[in-house]
Amino acid sequence: MLKKSMNTNVTDHACGEIPACKPAPTSDPKPNEIVMFGDSTTANRPGAVQQVYSVRVAAALQSIESGLSVHNAGVGGNTTHDARNRFEHDVLRHKPRVIVMQFGINDSAVNVWKTPPATKPVVPLAEYLDNLHCMVTTAQQHKAKVILMTTNPLRWTPKLKDLYGKSPYDFSAEDGFDSLHLAAYNDALRKFAKKLNVLLVDVRAAYPAFAAKHQTNIDGLLLDGMHPNDLGHQLVSELLVPAIRAALRIKLPRLRKRDSIPKKQLPISSVGKGSGRPLAVEGTLP
Repeated sequence: MLKKSMNTNVTDHACGEIPACKPAPTSDPKPNEIVMFGDSTTANRPGAVQQVYSVRVAAALQSIESGLSVHNAGVGGNTTHDARNRFEHDVLRHKPRVIVMQFGINDSAVNVWKTPPATKPVVPLAEYLDNLHCMVTTAQQHKAKVILMTTNPLRWTPKLKDLYGKSPYDFSAEDGFDSLHLAAYNDALRKFAKKLNVLLVDVRAAYPAFAAKHQTNIDGLLLDGMHPNDLGHQLVSELLVPAIRAALRIKLPRLRKRDSIPKKQLPISSVGKGSGRPLAVEGTLP
């Protein structure tokens, strides 16, 4: 159920999302920070989610005395086209050390609620990949490490069926909102990361196992069928922390005998240079 703080407007709908909350502006990040760059699945969601993944990652990095801080540059409704337009102002000018990017839900949406109904995604797949290529290569030219993330899966809710429950979507299938285009965008993102030798955190692939571990299903990790709830954000943070450590080669502080670290972590996918094969980072921290 959507909270009262989440306001409905045409702009949200036109971007292929259900209404998203409008978080208060945050202060500019400091140089050498980690920037979480995404849409409303990244943005702070006061009144709906207690701790989004950027907050959880910041706390985890602080606990291992990394000295790194995290800035949330998520904006609800954004496609990669919007992201590309604000990349310099919202991200690059702050000279980040790491940029985490997660886009695709809004790009792949077909706005069938419009008059007349749309029949194609908001941002075509080729353009989606071109926008990502521009941002990734530009970030690398600025000496920033890039981590890409696949999106969370989507599930039907009464609200989403009201907006999108018509052809070409299959509203009778459990994953009918997800499988039309978003699954293909995520597959393309995996291939894109491999081609460019960029670290990839496969959030989407981790959802079923994480849900089962917590005795729930994919819907149990979602706030409203589209955005992750607190448990969904916990999953992303558990995947991101070891990925950030791998990207920056951060070692854990020396442990006392009575201290311990978890023996298992959920899998991340890291694309190795040259070979194009995933590095062995499943099951343990790098």
